[in-house]
Amino acid sequence: MTKKSYAKVNIFLKIAGIRGSYHELVSRFVRVHSLYDLISFEKTFAKKFKLIGKFSCQMQNNTVYKAYKELEKLSAKVKEYFNTYSVKIEKNIPEFAGLGGGSSNAATFLIMTNQILNLGLNKDELAAIGTKIGADVPFFIYEYDSANVTGIGEIVKKFDEEILNIKTFTPDIKCDTSMIYKKFRENYYKEISEDTANRLMNMKSKDILNELSIEEANDLYLPAVSLYPELDIQHSTFSNQHYFSGSGSSFFRIINE
Repeated sequence: MTKKSYAKVNIFLKIAGIRGSYHELVSRFVRVHSLYDLISFEKTFAKKFKLIGKFSCQMQNNTVYKAYKELEKLSAKVKEYFNTYSVKIEKNIPEFAGLGGGSSNAATFLIMTNQILNLGLNKDELAAIGTKIGADVPFFIYEYDSANVTGIGEIVKKFDEEILNIKTFTPDIKCDTSMIYKKFRENYYKEISEDTANRLMNMKSKDILNELSIEEANDLYLPAVSLYPELDIQHSTFSNQHYFSGSGSSFFRIINE
């Protein structure tokens, strides 16, 4: 069994408040159809959970392993199956890049395992599991091409619009998300108003990008630039039609065909 695990970009990302140690956000997530990892389950004889692929973290910190441990609590079938099948991930989505690769992998693994083992979990139940793993996981569980995402990432509402042709560019910079949010709180903190949030959530993605600058579209861009000056688009070789995804370091633009 093989399934594509797609990247995402944030058309806009605004902070709406703080909930404990988490930031509440208002954002438009859009799936990038041209960029994806491939996840497959392959017969093995390891007699334990095994991940195959190039990862920058130890297996215990991998989102797919965390997803496995959550499902293992629900059914003995999960451990039994992955004693004889390994999880192979062909990585194409850059890590530490704001494209949601790890979250997408975890969501895709949950969907695949639920299907192949007939666990009977619906999308909402899978999304609830995903929330325990990472804030972006629920978006990927629902498999929407475009959605408004609020709360700490757990509220995902489909947004109907044309599928966008998105091109991404990722500098060789590994952004530290926690440091960027810390810098935002210290020096750039602001909250989007309810009226502005509602207006953006009802606009098409292309219209949002036509209206907002890179700084206006993503509250995390300026904090990221303050920590990583080489992210400053004003000093880059690519056009000002690029936008910033998540906490970076990836930029993106819409290709009009």
